[in-house]
Amino acid sequence: MVPFAFVFPGQGSQSVGMLDGWGDHAAVRDTLAEASDALGTDVARLIREGPKEQLDLTTNTQPVMLTAGIACYRAWRAESGSEPSALAGHSLGEYSALVAAGALRLADALPLVRFRAQAMQEAVPVGTGAMAAVLGMDADSVRAGCVEVAAASGEVVEAVNFNDPKQTVIAGSKAGVEKACEVLKARGAKRALPLPVSAPFHSSLMRPAAERLKERLADTPIAAPHIAVVNNVDVQAQADPQAIRDALYRQAFGPVRWVEVIQAIRARGIGRIVECGPGKVLAGMVRRIDADVATATLLDPATLADVKGMLA
Repeated sequence: MVPFAFVFPGQGSQSVGMLDGWGDHAAVRDTLAEASDALGTDVARLIREGPKEQLDLTTNTQPVMLTAGIACYRAWRAESGSEPSALAGHSLGEYSALVAAGALRLADALPLVRFRAQAMQEAVPVGTGAMAAVLGMDADSVRAGCVEVAAASGEVVEAVNFNDPKQTVIAGSKAGVEKACEVLKARGAKRALPLPVSAPFHSSLMRPAAERLKERLADTPIAAPHIAVVNNVDVQAQADPQAIRDALYRQAFGPVRWVEVIQAIRARGIGRIVECGPGKVLAGMVRRIDADVATATLLDPATLADVKGMLA
């Protein structure tokens, strides 16, 4: 089998019924049971029935997306037996990657990400922060525009997700993000779309949440991963557990350097990248970052068969 990498999606790819395609697959069923035990709630029912409003609450979304990504990964391992050569995850997805790599136990990661979600939500009152996706403009121009708006207005606005060469997400105070959207559109951005999120994730406004997360990480068992996990904040594959804790802490208020993450995976001689978990967002980003990469999604038995075919 050719070398391949798995990447895990983050918040925003969730949907009611997103694991229904697996039916009663043992690996998925067991993962849902493990998640329900770890969180003290019926995770399978929440995913299967919603309602959407509950699924979209940050404190539910983060553990549910972690569960779904690992369920798909375990189904892959059960059906194929083969391991990726590298792993990565977008924002929250990095936790899924660390579980897949054996650095975190799922039972430890689930309450950790629920705590992370709660800390992020409490760091900035709902309605006072914002995020927006800036399309059709290079990252350096977006970054420069944010710096100028912040300096002129005194508001916080920063480039926080470098998703592909022409899509950068900005975050900060509501007023700062709105002003930056105006300025960037005037400078040639094709679109600046407000995102339906409850907090300005990965901006410096998340530092209070990160400080709380740091304490929780100190008490969370982390082992050296047995598969390389390229992280968001440094674009490095750390083996030392304390370095992994530090990267997760800084990731909460630091940018997701996704373009560089994919470039780092490619530099390892990997030409096939599979999005593992609900949704198809990352696969699209990967293709826009490097058109020579073969991509696939793994979210049900049919796509699992497609991935096997691609990697044969």
